[in-house]
This record gives sequence, C-alpha cells and structure tokens, in this order.
Amino acid sequence: MSEKAKKIELRHSLLKKRTQMSVTEWREKSDRICTHLQVSPLFTQAKTILLYFSFRQEADLSPLFANSHYRWGFPRCLGKNMFWHSLETQNSSSLQVGTYGIIEPNPDNQVIQPCEVDLILVPSVACDSQCFRLGYGGGYYDRMLSLPEWNLKPTIGIVFEFAYLPELPIQGWDKPLQNVCTENGIKPKI
Repeated sequence: MSEKAKKIELRHSLLKKRTQMSVTEWREKSDRICTHLQVSPLFTQAKTILLYFSFRQEADLSPLFANSHYRWGFPRCLGKNMFWHSLETQNSSSLQVGTYGIIEPNPDNQVIQPCEVDLILVPSVACDSQCFRLGYGGGYYDRMLSLPEWNLKPTIGIVFEFAYLPELPIQGWDKPLQNVCTENGIKPKI
C-alpha cells in the first residue's frame, strides 16, 4: 500500500473515531488541551498566536479566545494559500463560512504578517512522536510552513491522545511541527 493510501485510510479511521466522541468527552478533552497550552512557555511568552475555529470535532480552543492579553489570528483559505487575520470581536460581520464550510475571518479583518507571529497552533487529524502531522489532505499547512518566512515559527500540533501515534506514514513534502499537545500534555519532538 502506498504512503498516500495509508494516509487516506488512517485519516478516515481517525476522523470516524473523533466524531464518535460524546460531546461531554470532546468538551472535557478540549478543555484539558487548553489548560496545558495556557501553562506552556511557548504560549505564555507569545503575543500573537495563530489558531483555528474547531471543525469536524477538532479540539475546541475557543476558551483561549477570552484572554485579551493575546492577539489571535485565524486562517482564511483562498485558492491554495492561507491568509491570517486578527479578530477584535467575533461578531457575525467579522466572520464568514469559507470554501470548505469552515468558519473563517472576513477578508476585511486586519491581515497578520509572518513577522508578527509568535506561535502557531496547528489543527491535526493525527500527530506522531517525531511531530509529523496528518491533516485533511489539502497541504495548506505544509505549503505555508515550508516558506522561509514561516518555517522557523514555533508550532504545536493539536490532537486528542488517541490520535498521537508512534509513527505516521510520511511523504517528502511533509513538514514536522515542533511540539504536539493532547489532553495529556505537551509532547516535544522525540
């Protein structure tokens, strides 16, 4: 079986498992992830943090948004690229539903430049002990993190513990992250 086929099969299996979590379990695990992030030095020393709106039962990081000490950036997909925008408020005029059905910032919101970013919290289907990530297959984060202006930014992949695996099938373009956070804590690259 090719690495691509292995990824597709694994992605399908893990997404199914993720969507089978009860709302109570999902909320509890998401809250524990947020707690671990909030005490991480990478997080506490940051000023501008990029993250995401939960989609398909990804870990919900919305409890973090309440902390006005940070500037929060959210992705907007356009073609094969991601653009990051800050949100001063999360009212209906500052948000829209994007191409993939994911909530994203309105393009009129202020754009965040790479030089302003201190930390990126990366949504993931799975991560492994080498901090490689399995995403949804669109390549948005791999493309972005391979660019010189992004490739040295601190990153933390966000997954539930059942999706933190010893090893993932990888391909030449896959970019490892620097850390992974699950409901059991932050795990650096081994």
